[in-house]
Formats: sequence, structure tokens, C-alpha cells
Amino acid sequence: QRLKAAVHYTVGCLCQDVAEDKDVQFSKQTIAAISEITFRQCGTEVCIGYFLILCRHAKRSTVTTEDVKLLARRSNSLLKYITQKNEEIASSNMEQKEKKKKKSSAAKEGRTSGEQEAAVTESEDSNMA
Repeated sequence: QRLKAAVHYTVGCLCQDVAEDKDVQFSKQTIAAISEITFRQCGTEVCIGYFLILCRHAKRSTVTTEDVKLLARRSNSLLKYITQKNEEIASSNMEQKEKKKKKSSAAKEGRTSGEQEAAVTESEDSNMA
């Protein structure tokens, strides 16, 4: 039921995006129908079996985006959409990793310069004594 609700929510969000882009509206019944069709198409044992076969063939236990693309390859528009979203997510992840690296390197540099200042202060104190 949670999976079905998640599919319905996602379809609703996608319909809202399309509605804004194309200046149209989707009724609640239309969104529910699209959600049900999507759930039945993607939630079937066929898809699950397909993913299991792909993972077993690749000797892994995780479904990747490439597996999803392989399943969606029959629909050019769906494949294009999935590829586009995958690239957006990948670039977003890379940006976040770069920000983390910059923050950690800046923190390390700050600690290093602070340690150097403490060492200089210590040596000056010992020279005065």
C-alpha cells in the first residue's frame, strides 16, 4: 500500500509539472488512472523477475539505474526522461561531494594554521623566558 501511495504521489507530481509546462489540467480521476496503470505495469511480477534476472546475471544484489533504463528501453520518451533525471541527480550528487570536499579541506587548513599559530606563540613564550 505504501508503494502504491508513493507511485500515486509521484504521478501526481509529474502531472503537475506537465500541467504547468503545457498549460493544461489533470483531474484527480485521471491522475488516479495513470497511477493505477503505472503501478500495474511496473509493480507486476514480470518487472520484479526482470530485475532479479538482471542482478543475478550481473552477480550483484542491487538494482541500478542502468537496469531501470534497460526495462524502459521500449518507450523512447520514458527512457529519455529517466536518462535526463539520472543525469540531473548525478550532477547534483557531484556538486554536493565537491562542496563537502571544500568544507573539509577548509576545516583542515583552518586547524593547521591554528596549530601553527599556537606553536609560534609557544616558542615566543619560551624565548622570552
